[in-house]
Amino acid sequence: MIRSYEGSSLNTRVEDEGRAAAFEAAYAWIEPVGGWLTRDQARVLFEAVRALPHNSTVVEVGSHQGRSTLALALARPDVTVVAIDPFEAGGRFGGPATRQVFEDNLSRPRVRGRVEHLALRSTQVLDAWDRPVHLVFVDGKHDVLSTLRDLQWGDRLPPGGRLLVHDGFSSIGVTLALLLHALPSPNLRYAGRVGSLAMFVRARPSGQDRLAVLAELPWFARNVGIKVLLRLRLRPIARLAGHHDRADPY
Repeated sequence: MIRSYEGSSLNTRVEDEGRAAAFEAAYAWIEPVGGWLTRDQARVLFEAVRALPHNSTVVEVGSHQGRSTLALALARPDVTVVAIDPFEAGGRFGGPATRQVFEDNLSRPRVRGRVEHLALRSTQVLDAWDRPVHLVFVDGKHDVLSTLRDLQWGDRLPPGGRLLVHDGFSSIGVTLALLLHALPSPNLRYAGRVGSLAMFVRARPSGQDRLAVLAELPWFARNVGIKVLLRLRLRPIARLAGHHDRADPY
């Protein structure tokens, strides 16, 4: 019995080391790409894909330069990532120029063939969608109406499927959408967050699960306060509050 236990522990350790090495290799491609996804958040996306059934489909809403897309696509060669981003001109994201950066970033590690890019808005794709989806990552427009529509992708998940939402409890629009859609949902259970990456599972939530969502509101208020300080160029005060980045909390 002791030998069996030791062998099991050794196998687990080897598997853990193998997953860690796989992520390190993937992160070497992810790290140089511009965007607002932390290393720990990239690891969450990577591991979520690794846990999926064979030949699964992942939906990503909002790709920007491909930082999160790489975290998803590099995890498994048999998984298809459907990247939804219209790359519309105007605003801060660069339109067609950003799309070219996105394409180049996927081409370097040779994962372009695993990514199906749809240059449409999320709702246009959702209305016509007729395929299974096993994991959803939402990081699209951050206004409340757009996020509410994007969160509807969670309704397409199977039981146990994961809905991952970036900038949860750090963006006013995203947070309001979570409070309006995810908090009262009978089918989404809050599973915690890594930084601003909020994690939900398609399962029936308990009262404690709903309270856990509300318990994030003080952290949300702190983040809004830091954003105000950054807009007022009061970065030293933001540092006193524990924020050491030049960008908004993410």
